[in-house]
Amino acid sequence: MRPVLAVWLALSLLAGTGAQEVCGGPPAAPAHSISAPQLSPEERLSPHMPESLRCDACHAIAFQIEEQLRRAEGKVGRKALSESDYVEVLERSCSQGWESYGVQELDGEKRLAGPGLPRQEPMSVMVLGGPWPGRLSKMCHGYVGERGEAQIYGAHRRGPAALRELLCHGEKGACAGGKAGGPAPPKAMQNEL
Repeated sequence: MRPVLAVWLALSLLAGTGAQEVCGGPPAAPAHSISAPQLSPEERLSPHMPESLRCDACHAIAFQIEEQLRRAEGKVGRKALSESDYVEVLERSCSQGWESYGVQELDGEKRLAGPGLPRQEPMSVMVLGGPWPGRLSKMCHGYVGERGEAQIYGAHRRGPAALRELLCHGEKGACAGGKAGGPAPPKAMQNEL
């Protein structure tokens, strides 16, 4: 019996049949096709962050500023930084490379992805580099110029949520008023006189 089995196995292997027919072939792996996000002319060519991605960009900027300030405070024993130190840290935060950020398309919607942003689909293509680092740097410098270093550092000292509120969800924030790219927090009612 053994010699017959050995001959059958050898002939089956040479003929390319046998084991797969007897045992069944390997299970078919589901096929996935992943394409890069299709960017509009504005998304590819404009020097400005597209409106639909500004809220995500603001959260990325707030995260990076928070991380840089936290690291700097860690070097001085978690004490408050001097004005010259936090001004320098904010400049460095905005002038960094930003190369780890890019755009992904999920369910037909483009979203900025990178550190400090919600985890996106693991099976997707992210477009890195290109115009995104320059746009993030420009937005960051704009926030520092508009809000001022002291106000940004004060918000940081109150916590990450306060910094995100100041930069992203305030009256002029990129996420305010239900703009694309993220929900706005509910606004408190104001009494008029």
